[in-house]
Amino acid sequence: MFMALFVSGLQAAQRYVPTAADSMSGEIEISMPTAQNYALEYNRSLRNASLAVRQAEASRWQTIASMLPQVDANLNYTNMCGYQLNFGGMMTRDMPPYGQLGITAAIALTGSQIVGVLIKDLAIEMQKESYQVAEDQLIAQVAQIYASILVMQEVDTLLKQSLDNMLNLQKMTDRAVAVGVSEETVSEQMKVRVATLMQNINSTERTLNVQVNSLKLLMGMGDKVQLKLTDKLDDIISAEHILNLLSENFDIERNRNYRLATMNTELAKKNKVLAWMAYTPTFTLAYQYSKQHYFSDTEGFSMTPPNTVQLGLKIPIWSSGSRAAAVREKKLAYEAALNTLADTKDQLTVQYSQLRYNLNSAYESYIIQKDNLKANENVLKSTSNKFERGYASTQELITSSNELINAQNQYVNAVLSLVQAETSLVQFLNTSDK
Repeated sequence: MFMALFVSGLQAAQRYVPTAADSMSGEIEISMPTAQNYALEYNRSLRNASLAVRQAEASRWQTIASMLPQVDANLNYTNMCGYQLNFGGMMTRDMPPYGQLGITAAIALTGSQIVGVLIKDLAIEMQKESYQVAEDQLIAQVAQIYASILVMQEVDTLLKQSLDNMLNLQKMTDRAVAVGVSEETVSEQMKVRVATLMQNINSTERTLNVQVNSLKLLMGMGDKVQLKLTDKLDDIISAEHILNLLSENFDIERNRNYRLATMNTELAKKNKVLAWMAYTPTFTLAYQYSKQHYFSDTEGFSMTPPNTVQLGLKIPIWSSGSRAAAVREKKLAYEAALNTLADTKDQLTVQYSQLRYNLNSAYESYIIQKDNLKANENVLKSTSNKFERGYASTQELITSSNELINAQNQYVNAVLSLVQAETSLVQFLNTSDK
């Protein structure tokens, strides 16, 4: 799970684009909401999602511009190298070099262009919705990694406390062996236990370092920044918030996946209309101005009028069935989109029930594992006291130590599962505060 969070952090910041966060250095105190705001402002993948919205807007303007007048100008120079125009032997006419200025203004309107603008409008809305989805996912990632760092910090503290206790017990065992009260094997077992705890501490600190780097990547920060998390685990895991979340009603219209499915259905509908537009005529209007200048005293022979106006109407008549097939194809695509929308609605309803169950189950597991961790801490403390007084064996001490480590691992998994279940339901209900 830890490595999955790290990989997601790497993917969220895979393209390097310098940001203001890159210039930050030193220690920065940061809460979870602040970390989420940093990520929303500086995360590079989210910036790419924002650029996609602007690209859709630019594409829309291209479609609109194609419906507006297009004006072109051209300059030409022609030299016929002394050629004379012969009128059947009756007369000849010199063809002097000349320059020509031409200006053309034209406009063409079709039904496809109008529908195309409407499709581009919908494409912009879909890109904006996708951007919001990316925001929600980023906020959830930051929350999960932030919480996992707090958990691993707590585990690191607990392991170091256990190590201190074991080191004290090892000294007692060594003294007992030295005076002949205890066997050498007992001391060796204690040394192995101490080495195991030190290995667990090193592993925990490596995992913690990976998670901190993942969080910095999500926030677009460089290696020079040292993060100090100000929130506590109890601040993040709120029973009141979880209960309120479980009691919240599901409004499918607020779900981003459903809204995207609805927009996709509307897009399929507009594509069907666009196919019908192939049957509509094309109207064209053009004006051309032409001016020639001869580089000679002799006037050249020109049949090009200075002003020309053209009106055109192109009416489609027969396409050997290609237009009809295109319309049929888009109709079928629209029916498929309607089916997908209905399936999406049913799936989201089932998913909502599953997410509520996951959160409720994760919260119950968290409460159990939290109590279990406390109980195992008390057992180890009691066993250590008995060991000091000679009422507990080394094996009992090692067993209680192992059970405490298992309880710590189960507690870590319970907390991370709870945070993941909570953020998933928040994202599903679209209730995150941004």
